[in-house]
Amino acid sequence: MSQRDTGAGETPPSWSTERMTEVGMDRTTRVARLGDALEARGRRLAVAESCTGGLLAATLTEQSGSSGWFEGGWVTYSNRAKQRDLNVPGALFSEVGAVSREVVTAMAVGAIRRADVSYSVAISGVAGPSGGSEAKPVGTVWIGWGYWSPAAADGGHREPLSTFAARFRFDGDRAAVRESAVDVALRGLCAHLSGETWDEAAAARWSKAFWPTAGLKM
Repeated sequence: MSQRDTGAGETPPSWSTERMTEVGMDRTTRVARLGDALEARGRRLAVAESCTGGLLAATLTEQSGSSGWFEGGWVTYSNRAKQRDLNVPGALFSEVGAVSREVVTAMAVGAIRRADVSYSVAISGVAGPSGGSEAKPVGTVWIGWGYWSPAAADGGHREPLSTFAARFRFDGDRAAVRESAVDVALRGLCAHLSGETWDEAAAARWSKAFWPTAGLKM
């Protein structure tokens, strides 16, 4: 396998040796580095958004030349749209709710399969000021990432499709919650492209707002 085809955990190419997930990095720089990393590896990204309402897609397309690595996305704000456009199983909404690990994972899988790309990210949360509960207070956001390793020359994909989802509790008003969700979504993508493993320890580094699943209220 060539260096261009390496996945997370393997030696990253020279352009990604500088840490792309640094919390203090400004968003424009992070998106530029993310785009460079995706394009250098010949990989593309799709997004699936709920509470951010297209803010992530807008952030990505502010970068000149993003058509070289950004495929597109879905704003699936209602449960019906999540089922129709991303094949999220309808039973999940009554079992665990739209703001859950299971739903954002299904959104990420639906996006990566429908767009036929290597990376996806999905966001579902309670941006407020209404809609919160004891178990899912305002500011609760689940973010899910997906990675599908490119296959050989036929352009297909190998299984399995790798996914990771993490829960965050962001402070601030509706706008601040949405902005924070976008920032963490970007860090998670950059982390994988930098050779990091997706896990809860990594998620805790991406944001102090990380809320481990051990703290879930049932």
